Amino acid sequence: MKTYDIAVIGAGPAGATFARLAAESGRKILVIDGSDKYGKPCGGLLAPDAQKVLAGFDLTLPRDILADPQIFAVRTIDLPKKIVKYYSRMYLNMDRKRFDEWLVSLIPDNADTVKAHCRSIAKNGRGYTVTYKNDSGEYSARCRYLVGADGANSIVRRTFFDTDIMYYVAIQQWFECSGQVDPFYSCIFDPETSESCSWSIHKDKYFIFGGSFAPEKCREMFERQKQRLSCMDGFCFGEPIRTEACKVYRPRKMSDFCTGEGNVFLIGEAAGFISPSSFEGISSAMKSGTMLAEAFLGGGNIYENYNRKALALKLKMYAKCYKRPFMYEPVLRELVMRSGVTAIDVKA
Repeated sequence: MKTYDIAVIGAGPAGATFARLAAESGRKILVIDGSDKYGKPCGGLLAPDAQKVLAGFDLTLPRDILADPQIFAVRTIDLPKKIVKYYSRMYLNMDRKRFDEWLVSLIPDNADTVKAHCRSIAKNGRGYTVTYKNDSGEYSARCRYLVGADGANSIVRRTFFDTDIMYYVAIQQWFECSGQVDPFYSCIFDPETSESCSWSIHKDKYFIFGGSFAPEKCREMFERQKQRLSCMDGFCFGEPIRTEACKVYRPRKMSDFCTGEGNVFLIGEAAGFISPSSFEGISSAMKSGTMLAEAFLGGGNIYENYNRKALALKLKMYAKCYKRPFMYEPVLRELVMRSGVTAIDVKA
């Protein structure tokens, strides 16, 4: 059984960023990359906050990560009220799977990265035993420090910390585009099927539609919302070529943000760092991964240093809870949309 200083569970933006930076400490690091064939179900947009983090690292985005087309406005739809407004957005349309793979490729060779799924974690004296499995078999490794970067379904959070945090099930389908279409990016609100939001975007030759739904009857509500949208311009749902789903957190209180304790740390969405209003999580994933790496590279108590650094991020995420009603409460949303504040005129 191999022994490491740090085991990182998850190699998304949080885990890959942490491992890349923490490798400078000279510690022996194991990264368990449990991503599947297609990556995480999401719209695959790189928000300005995430772009700013990459700029701070002086990283340039490879061209093959970008997807066509680049769209500069979001078509916002209040489905029951039949209100449609356009708002300017500076997102980058990208292939999320390739983006994650690129971040993993930046991890130095002195860290061991394996493609596997973590099966179990057990406290073992002063350290931890991590068991993981891939097509080659089942393996175990020992580590002194444990980092949970494995998203809303985090085995690290489930094993060691409170998981009483509200969540949705994100469901997304891919459709092939046939013929000439006018590409668009949309954000859809339909309280009859979900108290959250849905999205659609064109990506190369595909049209993607997805949304976040309450766990109970999530697939039924997803299909009902598709049916309700089918009469709107641009929403041509054929036979899906792929259906994806995952758990997504919706933090509502400060205690939902958990950075860990002792020698166990949480970063990214595993720590609750995801916007409760927009569900954007890439920027806070990379930020929290950076904060934890800096805590390892600095002196003193690692957890206390990380927790102190992460306080501003916790407060920023919590503050977004107060923005959420203006997006999701039907009466407030209608007032905002009908007012036309920050909306733009779009000419055909």
